[in-house]
Amino acid sequence: MSAFDIDPGADVVLRPHAEVEFAHELKALIAQDDRPKPPRWRLSPWAVVTYVMGGTLPDGTVIMPKYIGPRRLIEVSVATLATDRALLLLGLPGTAKTWVSEHLAAAIGGDSAMLVQGTAGTPEEAVRYGWNYARLLAEGPSMGALVASPVYRAMEQGSIVRVEELTRMPSEVQDALITVLSEKVLPIPELGDEMQARPGFNLIATANSRDRGVNELSSALRRRFNTVVLPSPSSIDEEVRIVTQRVAAMAGALSLPDVAVPADEIRRVVAVFRELRSGQSEDGRIKFKTPSGTMSTAEAISVMVQGLAMAAHLGDGSLHFDDLLDGIESTVVKDPVHDAVVWREYLDSLAIR
Repeated sequence: MSAFDIDPGADVVLRPHAEVEFAHELKALIAQDDRPKPPRWRLSPWAVVTYVMGGTLPDGTVIMPKYIGPRRLIEVSVATLATDRALLLLGLPGTAKTWVSEHLAAAIGGDSAMLVQGTAGTPEEAVRYGWNYARLLAEGPSMGALVASPVYRAMEQGSIVRVEELTRMPSEVQDALITVLSEKVLPIPELGDEMQARPGFNLIATANSRDRGVNELSSALRRRFNTVVLPSPSSIDEEVRIVTQRVAAMAGALSLPDVAVPADEIRRVVAVFRELRSGQSEDGRIKFKTPSGTMSTAEAISVMVQGLAMAAHLGDGSLHFDDLLDGIESTVVKDPVHDAVVWREYLDSLAIR
């Protein structure tokens, strides 16, 4: 066996689920949470909000903020999930919709992995149930042959299920949720039976407001949700804080060597993304075209992590803007015709400032 065959991190996963990564915070909250809890919730609504927004517990345990933005949005989201209304997190790409939904599910039920990923090819079975065809042919329709979807299992267990990119799912698949959300029942006509949701069941969906026209939600389905819009960071300081926190966490998860990261470089990248997103310079004096992409906070984080890898493995151990420039350009230039013009125009604007 060669040295390359030995994996020192065989038991380590690249991205642990939220309830695993922040287990110590959740345990501390559970131990000190004496407020009323909805059925099958591990934490009270107050403790869930504290877990997401951060704070310091009476015993000194520091809860890291998972979402940096208006606290009221998280309070409304948690209050919604404590009722029989489903929650729809709506916003531009990179506004932490998936991140928030994962942490809400982790704090409420201790299981953020009960997930349906919406795509153009998501089948109805992903929302309802499927069949083990070997058993179906051998036994005919039976509960033993039924393959439960995440939605089915969440109803059975009385827990939270997540549906990502709801508007990317075909309309007929979306509509399979209507009976689930309105009647809290999933019919199984093949068996003349049904799955009735237990107390504690609810659903968190996310949708991209920029791509809302992909498969627009029907009015019948939209009425089943309370919608919370997660905005882009309102100030550059807020966005710098988000990028700094997430980059540090991702660098640790990727085991990147320590790299000196000047705060000015993070602010510089965030300023570039904000200017391209808004189509004007920070002071509002210079206008330019906007790229076809979203230039979101998530993409700024990705550029920073790539730059860290460049500096750590191929540079001098310190992060410089040159390590970030290629990443910024590849993020901006998605359309080689339109976006290349936007990027050149932006660079020209920098030269005259």
